[in-house]
Amino acid sequence: MATVLTLLAEGFEEIEAIVPIDLLRRAGVDVTTAALVAGGPVTGRSGIAVHADTDLATVMGRTFDCLFLPGGAGVKHLRADPRVRTLVRQQADAGRWLAAICAAPTVLHDAGLLAGRRYTAHFSVAHELPHLLAAERVVTDGRLVTSRGAGTAQDFGLDLVTKLVSAEKAAEVARAICA
Repeated sequence: MATVLTLLAEGFEEIEAIVPIDLLRRAGVDVTTAALVAGGPVTGRSGIAVHADTDLATVMGRTFDCLFLPGGAGVKHLRADPRVRTLVRQQADAGRWLAAICAAPTVLHDAGLLAGRRYTAHFSVAHELPHLLAAERVVTDGRLVTSRGAGTAQDFGLDLVTKLVSAEKAAEVARAICA
């Protein structure tokens, strides 16, 4: 069974986190949500509080098949936490999947992982990521998967199911949700 670690920071974009998590879990993927800070729910940009499975300190040093970074205003907290950059680099060094949506590709940029790569992101970070492929909904380059934003979360989640499980399972999940 594939494993995914999803990092949740205060202000995360709910659609960008919950839709891919839901689709991955429907496909049988073991998704662990980790809050940057221990001790309570993590509140998204629209005020929806989510209880993470664990916290970042607990999962440090572990590798997962995929590290998933949702976007939204919470990206500023991901970028400010040196543990996140360490975890991103560990995943990359281990040849594991990295997935980021909306503004979260800036975290990968900060870790030095976007140079010479194909990627997309939300238009609000185009000034930091001038080579983003703005017209693409989901972009894969090697073991890096990026997506534009809340409106592409379903495509992104199904693409992750394809990569971590199979195209057949992604089609089955898509049919089940009438996608």
